[in-house]
Parts: sequence; structure tokens; C-alpha cells
Amino acid sequence: MAQIPNLDNAPVNLASLREQSQKDLLNILKNIRGKKCLVIDPKIGGSLSLLIQTSLLRENDAELRHLSAEPVQTECSKILYLVRPQINLVKFISSNIQYDLSKGVQREYFVYFVPRRTVVCEKIFEEEKVHHILTIGEYPFYLLPLDEDVLSFELDLAYKECYVDGDTSSVWHIAKAIHKLEFSFGIVPNVRAKGRAATKVADILNSLQVEEPVNAADMGIPEINTLILLDREVDMVTPMCFQLTYEGLLDEILQINNGSVEVDGTVMGQQDGKKIKVPLNSSDKLYKEIRDMNYEVVVQVLRQKATSIQQDYAEVKSTSQSVSKLRDFAKKLYSVPEIARHVNLAHHLQSFTCKPSFHARLDIEQTILELQNFEACFEYIEEMIHKQEPLVNVLRLLVLFSITNSGLPKKNFDYLRREILHSYGFEHMPTLYNLEKAGLFKKQESKSNWLTIARALQLIVEDTETANPNDISYIFSGYAPLSIRLIQHAIRSGWRSIEEIMKLLPGPHVDLKRGASSYSSLDANPIFQSNLDRVADGRRSLALVIFIGGVTYAEIAALRFLSSQEGMGYDFIVGTTKMVNGTTMLETLMMNNV
Repeated sequence: MAQIPNLDNAPVNLASLREQSQKDLLNILKNIRGKKCLVIDPKIGGSLSLLIQTSLLRENDAELRHLSAEPVQTECSKILYLVRPQINLVKFISSNIQYDLSKGVQREYFVYFVPRRTVVCEKIFEEEKVHHILTIGEYPFYLLPLDEDVLSFELDLAYKECYVDGDTSSVWHIAKAIHKLEFSFGIVPNVRAKGRAATKVADILNSLQVEEPVNAADMGIPEINTLILLDREVDMVTPMCFQLTYEGLLDEILQINNGSVEVDGTVMGQQDGKKIKVPLNSSDKLYKEIRDMNYEVVVQVLRQKATSIQQDYAEVKSTSQSVSKLRDFAKKLYSVPEIARHVNLAHHLQSFTCKPSFHARLDIEQTILELQNFEACFEYIEEMIHKQEPLVNVLRLLVLFSITNSGLPKKNFDYLRREILHSYGFEHMPTLYNLEKAGLFKKQESKSNWLTIARALQLIVEDTETANPNDISYIFSGYAPLSIRLIQHAIRSGWRSIEEIMKLLPGPHVDLKRGASSYSSLDANPIFQSNLDRVADGRRSLALVIFIGGVTYAEIAALRFLSSQEGMGYDFIVGTTKMVNGTTMLETLMMNNV
């Protein structure tokens, strides 16, 4: 199965975006004549694997290397560096070139920044005295289609940069990417934003339209009707919860990277233990069918499919069948490799989900979400620390505990902080500082609003049906993601109906009417006209929902579920700075540690 996802069924022409990015890259390669060594920042390497086949790079006389502190080993006389504008990467390039110069090696050097060059990076080249032998350019790669309804800005550190470092450059990047989309699909007439970064993106988007206007008259009816921008900061509860959809669980346990998981061959039924990459996207029809189901239901579905083929085989073997029946059976056989792949993966996941510790973790999560038994939750986390469970697992539960309680009483906060440092080492002080700065682990200064929010938005749902769900709470077996409830309201009746709840959540919220209409904030717009969202010719409307700071697979599953519900009338495309889960998010805040 191909790792590059098939985009034929996307609600808008995402394939054209991918083709343009491919074309831009190939043009860069063609403009550097002859054989060249393409040295890429490893993070970009993963993104390119979903964009272009390696064979296409070779056809354009490019041999591939990954950038590191070590000198580039190549016979090529031309080196093309493709990197994000980061200081450490620029220093790697400078030391590579200085090494060549010290050895008397003469080469031509090209540096293309993704998606744009920065003054800071160029200044470093000047300081390192290599600027004069460089040709510098830009590769405007803003958006990567991960699947037919998911786009990534590939900004791994956006959450940390925005909420810890105070660096909002990713906000400009997102606005620029949306503006580029509008040149393909028309000006989005309705924009709703919640959170500091989200409202800033909305402002920049307005400015970009003034500076470099998309001509609405030439575009006709816009293909994307509504844009919803949501800060991750608005809902940090959801990513801290353990995802229970099949795709979410694969990400939690095996970590999905660039649309695939890497597992030992033995997991996939092979004799050797060599690592195997298993692509995971909607090109795999079975995966598309089961990825958003609650994991327990997936196991039953796979069992039924395998049993059905087994029974058909027994029937074919024991009786003489007509050609048409044999043909039907042969069609079923085509799905056998897919079934085998997911049976193997599900079996591997089961080795984790059958452990008592897994169920204990889910139980304590639910207790925290319901704000029940503070002491029991506190003791559970304390015990995790004393057992020296992986620090990121401790922090994930601790953050969930702190957010739902609006922080911890001073004595509890000080005690847990001290215990973490004693148990895991004082080198983790920067991590705790980052968590505090982001408001994820802090002292309690006011009464918790969590239960008020949870009740008003029906976040805790008892007796959730996972096999035949009628609500998004099936995603977490009883918890409906706060982020998706906000999107539900934004689509159905607007945020005015939950104005008081919106004020309890972090950051401002705005509503923009664009194109012929003018900008207005929700506070200034007393009547929210949801019929503006309907496309004139009666087609299903399309909403682009962008998560600034990352989105989980579980939240995407919830949006797909909403879209499938009768009366919704909306399709969704999800845009995100990066696919995340609680662990990967917290790991970015632990990066300063030695």
C-alpha cells in the first residue's frame, strides 16, 4: 500500500495543492543543473515522504542526505540544503561548508528555506563568513495533505513557541497558508476564532486580503464556507486523555509518524524482527472503515470479517460453486492482506489494553474529569512518582488534574513539584517551569469552572454506546471532547448561545464576515445568522477547522462522526499545526532538559 495518500475523495481539490508543492520542489532541482546532493532537515524529510516519490528526486539528478553536524559525504559539486529557518540548522550548514573550505573542496552551495527565509538565519551565515558563497532561496511549502480530510502545517513546536516562548511566528505562517488556500478555493465568508493565537490569525488573514487581495468576483461561490480557528490552549483537557479510537490508540502506543507506524516484523507475523513501516491512510479501505471506531468495537469487526472469509472458504471447498459465486469469493480475498495487517496491529495493541494498569489509568482519568475524590487522584499520581513511572506519563495525568481543578492548592502543588524533582532529578526544573508558564501545572488561585463548563456542554455522558454511537462521547467512552462541542455550537447555532461559557475558556473569541461583509466581533453582532452558513445551491457546506497547537486523531474521528449525522449538512477538513497526543505535546515542553 502506498504511503502517499490518495486524495481523490477529498471534499476540495487537495491533490492540486500537493501537485503545486511537488512542482515547486522539482523546479528548484531543475534550476540547479546537473548532479546535486539534496541535504534535507530530517523533520522535512518525513513531510516530503508524503509529498513526492524518492524516484522522482533521483530522476532529477538529486541524491538524498539528511542534515546533521557531520560533514556531508558526497562526490557532487553542488549541494542544495532544504531546511526550516532554525538557528541550529543554519549552524550545521555553516560548519559543513567551513569543513569543505578547510579541506580545499570547491562546491556550489544553495540554501532553500521552508517556507520562507528569515533575517536572523541570514545574519548567522554572515557571522560565520559563508554568506558570500551561498545562493539563498525559499520553498513556499505551507501545507501538507496527510489524508483526504486532514492538512498539516508541519509546525512541530507551535504550541511551545506560542504559549511558553512567546514566539508567534507560526501564527503568521498559518494565516499565510490559509490565504494561499483562498487563491485556490475562494475567500472563506465566515470565520470564527477562539483563543489568543486564533484571533491573531483572523486579524492577519484580514490584513493579507488587503495587501494581496483574492478577487472574490472572479472566484464565484467559495468552496469553503466556514473557517473555525481554535487554540489548543482553549482545550488542553482532551489531548491529556488517552484516546480510545483505533487510530488514536495506534498513535498513543505506536506513535503514528507521517501517516505510518513502525513496528517489529514479528508484530506483523514475520519471522525476523526487522522494522516494518505500515502506512495508515484512507487508501486502505478497511482502515478507513474502522479507524474512527472505539477500539473494542474494532476487535469485534475484524473477528467478524475474518470469520466470514473462513466460512466462505469452507463453503467453496466443500461444494461446487458457480463461476459468479467463485468470483464473489475472489473479491473477498483481495481484502485478506488488509484484514491480516489490522488483526496483527490490533493483537499488538491488545497486549497493552488487557493490562490492569491500563484500565486503572482510564478509571482515574474518568474520576479526574468528573472532579470526584480529589484525595484518591492525588494519591494515584503520588504513587506513580514513587514507582518512577515514565515522567511524561506522570505529567500527563498531573496536567489533566491541574487543569480540571484550575490548579492545585499550594501545599499539594509544592509537594508534587518537590517529589518529581527528588524522584526524577533536578534537571527537570525547566520542564516544570515550562508547564507552569503554559498554565498546565500551577497553584490554585480561583475556584474551578470545569464542572460548570462540563455540565453546560454535556461533556460527561453516562451510558455511552460505543458499538452504535449517537454522540461524540463514544470517542473516550464517556467524555465528549470540549473542542468538538465548541465546533458543534459554532456550526449549529453559533457561540452566542453559549456566550457565558465561552468567557470561562481561555482567550477572546471573534466572528468575521468576509468578502462583501465587514469584520465584527461576536460582542458587536447580537444576531448570529446561521443560515449564512448554507451554500446557495443546497450542496453540503464545507468547514475548515484549524487547531493551532495540534489536534488528536480522536478529535478528527469526532468531527467525521458529526459530519455523518443526519441533519448536520457539513463536511469538515481539519487543519493542524501538527498531529499530537498528550505525550508528544508534553515532550516538546521537556526538550530543554539535558
